[in-house]
Amino acid sequence: MKFGVVTFPGSNCDQDMIYVLEDLMGQEVERLWHKDTDLKGADFVVLPGGFSYGDYLRSGAIAKLSPIMLEVIKHANNGGYVLGVCNGFQILTESGLLEGALLHNNNQKFVCKNIYLKPISDQSGITKGLQMDRSYQIPIAHGEGRYYAKQDVIDRLESNGQVLFKYCSADGEISLEQNPNGSISNIAGICNENRNVFGMMPHPERAADQELANIDGKAMFESILNHCN
Repeated sequence: MKFGVVTFPGSNCDQDMIYVLEDLMGQEVERLWHKDTDLKGADFVVLPGGFSYGDYLRSGAIAKLSPIMLEVIKHANNGGYVLGVCNGFQILTESGLLEGALLHNNNQKFVCKNIYLKPISDQSGITKGLQMDRSYQIPIAHGEGRYYAKQDVIDRLESNGQVLFKYCSADGEISLEQNPNGSISNIAGICNENRNVFGMMPHPERAADQELANIDGKAMFESILNHCN
């Protein structure tokens, strides 16, 4: 599988993502610039974390106007795979590829720490290879990570199996106390109805190298390789 990692002005997790995909997972990776008008044959596009265009206006609101996003949207609408992590998730909601929005954390502060995720649906490529009965320790680093959508949208996402991850405790308990940003229903990641566009606030690429003493995130990349083809 050929991956394309997009760099926007202000991206700061693009090289982390490239390192994991290329060096740790052994995949071909194309570096894509925000002004490119060609995905250069990428089968799977990744929008990494960071602060695209300085996060002026709303996070992701300017990035969605980048020339590359016209191609990303076309790719997704044609069934191609897209993953947005943190700022990438924000860009996907701003672009209309995923429903809902990412609002300021309920404490109005930037939050950077390890949290635990529980896979909720095993129907999507990024979660099919995960163990549904365990939690995964993955870092977060965001100021606007509070997922929000109208209740009818939340109900539909839940019933369709489009909620990928929820914030939980180390033993998998989903509760308000384990919610780091006030996301509705503890939601940390979702996918679209066709299950080819994934968005998540936590950073699996920061938990994929044994040098960091945590490879929980690597399981998500392994799931993608095994189930997104």
